[in-house]
Amino acid sequence: MRLGRLGRRGPDVPDEVSSVLGDRARVVLSVARDERSGADLVATTTHVYAVRSGSVELERPWHMVDTGAWDDQTRLLSVQWVDKAPASVWEVELPSTFPQVLRERVQATVVLSDEVDLGAKRRARVVVRKNLETQALLGQTILGRGVRSTDPEVREQTREALDRLREQVGLD
Repeated sequence: MRLGRLGRRGPDVPDEVSSVLGDRARVVLSVARDERSGADLVATTTHVYAVRSGSVELERPWHMVDTGAWDDQTRLLSVQWVDKAPASVWEVELPSTFPQVLRERVQATVVLSDEVDLGAKRRARVVVRKNLETQALLGQTILGRGVRSTDPEVREQTREALDRLREQVGLD
């Protein structure tokens, strides 16, 4: 048995997962099975993991999640990453709290955000997020579809918008 927050009993963590993650899984909030790959999905206070066949296939901090989408009909949980890594799509066995925990953890990282209108139906988002492991604040710029980071005007507008957010939260 693993104790969660406030001394409550936490989710059951398969022995194989516990042995693979070791101390990285200090406080486990939710565990689910991906029916597609057979991986165990583990949500901790600071990271999301996928563990399969005795190895960690995915280890990402929550502030690297851009968006997530849950489909009740198909039980598919899709996660887009800030760094444009390939999306993760998991078929979650029900019942599971994993989709709700993912949402809560991602929201916990967002300190302040703003959308930047770049004209011609082009958009970007600037976000100040918290690394839940270190508590450090960091700025992120997420470009919309068709927006090029090499465009000097885009770089200038998003930098100015992110600078405004950083100033509001006391960052240089």
